[in-house]
Amino acid sequence: MAALGRMEIDGSLLQAYVETLKPLAIGILISAFTGIAIGLWIGLSNWFDWLFSPIFIVMQAAPLAALIPLLVMMYGIGLNSKVFVVCIMAMPVIVLNTAGAVRNTPTSLIEMSRSFQASGWEVILKIIIPAASPVMFSGLRLGVSAGFIGAILSELKITPTSVGDSITYSRSIADYASMYAATFLIIVLAVLFLNLLEKIEHYFFEGNSRGYASD
Repeated sequence: MAALGRMEIDGSLLQAYVETLKPLAIGILISAFTGIAIGLWIGLSNWFDWLFSPIFIVMQAAPLAALIPLLVMMYGIGLNSKVFVVCIMAMPVIVLNTAGAVRNTPTSLIEMSRSFQASGWEVILKIIIPAASPVMFSGLRLGVSAGFIGAILSELKITPTSVGDSITYSRSIADYASMYAATFLIIVLAVLFLNLLEKIEHYFFEGNSRGYASD
């Protein structure tokens, strides 16, 4: 805690985290919006499921450390490579959770909406998404956690900059207090992001916390 306070006072830690949050924020936004859209499509279409599900299963299972050299060779050592690492870590979790949630939407709710002559978009927006939102937001929370891992891993493996540089340098000079301080703060930021997602879920889908979706 003393090292954390010292690094915050001199501004070095704040500057490092501002740089780290750039690829993290871009990667999470891309993964969230694209992942939910693809997950919905996979869950609604058997053909799309057959075509794209294996890709994201392979992405989730592939060792990221082996893919980083390929990303560096294609996109260099700048921001693009780091964003891709975050997306590779976060997007498969979001896509697969969203697709599974959509496929497991109670058929009774869908049949009920169609009996009231709901259009296809109304079924998706008013039935499927609210019913699937608990699992979708669980996937988002897992994706955000994986994105944080990807952001730090990209800085350790691609270029030692920002937080990755702080951790690597502190370890190299045996300043373990500073190393633990940088690690501790990234964990705190991840927890805050997860709590924010939970608040957003409760705000938009308040009934899910009361059991309306399952009813």
